[in-house]
Amino acid sequence: MATEAAVQWLSIGEVAERTGLSVHALRFYEREGLLVGPVRRTSGGRRRYTSADVEWLLICVRLRESGMPLADLKHFSELVRNGPGNEAERLRLLDAHRQRVDAQIQALEECRSVIAWKVDVYAEHLARDEAGGLWDPTV
Repeated sequence: MATEAAVQWLSIGEVAERTGLSVHALRFYEREGLLVGPVRRTSGGRRRYTSADVEWLLICVRLRESGMPLADLKHFSELVRNGPGNEAERLRLLDAHRQRVDAQIQALEECRSVIAWKVDVYAEHLARDEAGGLWDPTV
């Protein structure tokens, strides 16, 4: 493990830049207990983060972007923070989320298929200069 002196400390602004989260969001993540370790502070009270914090936050960002509920992310963070011995529960939580994401992807693919079909219909009619009256409710 790296000694305290060997750790490259990052400011909240640097972490915001690396993760794409706002400074406000980083404070929110900390308040909500979404980090796996405590955020250290300088003697002046400024937050100091490590590269491990950034790696964890990038995972959190992807989980949230994929629709993981905040409660599930909090629970997952707690499990990780508690250390070894709960890997099966972590797996169950992640697998359930993956199944939700797979269902969303399937639904989006079906939507895309309908949209592509409608694009083709309109393109064909426009190419033949026969677009008048396409789904015109006034006709």
